[in-house]
Amino acid sequence: MLEIRRLRLLRELSIRGTLAGVAEALAYSPSSVSQQLALLEGEAGVPLTRKSGRGVVLTPAAEVLVAHTENLLAELERTEAALAASASEVQGTVRLAVFQTAALALLPAALRALGERHPLLRVEMVQHEPETALRETWARSFDIVVAEQYPHHAAPHYPGLDRQRLIQDAIRLALPPAGTGQAFDAADGLSGAAALPWVMEPHGAASRHWAEQSCRAAGFEPDVRYETADLQAHVRLVESGNAAAFLPDLVWVGRTPAARLVALDGAPHRTVFTSMRSAAAQNPVMLAVRRALEEAAQAVLPA
Repeated sequence: MLEIRRLRLLRELSIRGTLAGVAEALAYSPSSVSQQLALLEGEAGVPLTRKSGRGVVLTPAAEVLVAHTENLLAELERTEAALAASASEVQGTVRLAVFQTAALALLPAALRALGERHPLLRVEMVQHEPETALRETWARSFDIVVAEQYPHHAAPHYPGLDRQRLIQDAIRLALPPAGTGQAFDAADGLSGAAALPWVMEPHGAASRHWAEQSCRAAGFEPDVRYETADLQAHVRLVESGNAAAFLPDLVWVGRTPAARLVALDGAPHRTVFTSMRSAAAQNPVMLAVRRALEEAAQAVLPA
């Protein structure tokens, strides 16, 4: 009889690529992972891994098991959802991954609503970059992710993950307050910001690629002097008179902007959405969290 926990270890190995990666993802020791996979190999009666350099790769038989494990895990989630639907109260634990801006703008109200409606529901939140969080939700490290998608930069899709839009978040040019200095004060649009210092997210982020392409389409290469994934740092650099930036409206929730916000041609926006495994999407626990996030989003940025 094949043991489901060991099958999940094999699936994790197909995702992580190394025993150390599996151990870190599932809070095992590498030696324990190796031992459990050896037991699974004995249960299967065929080799499941082979050495490749310093690592291991899966055999064709292991790939067959991984494919069936995906189906088994999905069926288990559907069973758990049906069981949860039969309960009189919404209860359980949800692991939520969310990027910084959404965590600041949406989570306080959503968590408060959940606490009032479902006191037996526990939400565990981790701040995570959207691209990684989507993959980790597919890999089952998280249950729900709040992610973003910039114009013409599709967020990655993973099999078995759904997605529902939360809000369309307008992106604007953010300039320092009037009186900061002649160069900043003279800028009243994107082309006028060509000679200014900029703050942007690091290379590799969809927002960075979109921002650079937007500047180039306006006829200039941005002078990116400051790089940080922290959009609150972007806000401070703009409002203190040190940089220009592209900032989505969600960063201003709960505060009055000191920056000058200028609309951009074409009214660009990013899409903020939730994503979870389709097999769990009808679980009352997941539905409750998704509903609370949707309500919080509509409260701060009505459609």
